Amino acid sequence: QVQFVESGGGLVQAGGSLRLSCTASGTTFSVRGFGWYRQAPGKRELVASIETYGSTNYADSVKGRFIISRDNTKNTVYLQMSSLKSEDTAVYYCNALVRGRADVWGQGTQVTVSS
Repeated sequence: QVQFVESGGGLVQAGGSLRLSCTASGTTFSVRGFGWYRQAPGKRELVASIETYGSTNYADSVKGRFIISRDNTKNTVYLQMSSLKSEDTAVYYCNALVRGRADVWGQGTQVTVSS
């Protein structure tokens, strides 16, 4: 199984920043693309993705505020979140962009933005 361990969430005031980290194990990290997803009541959405060679994409709702990056030497994907809004409140997960049965969802990290 591929394991993802997310960290870095917390409670922050609107306008604040957080940096999330996700470390993957059990996979050849450098050859895969990864994404940060968030789960709010009723929906899960992909908010940011990074491909093997570093190209990135963002959901319109976070464009200009979030930055995704990766460190292949540490098997880690990061999400730098700035100018946080109350609607960013969710549990954040990372996973591969092309998922197989072995890509099990981790526990996620809770981000709560107070207004």
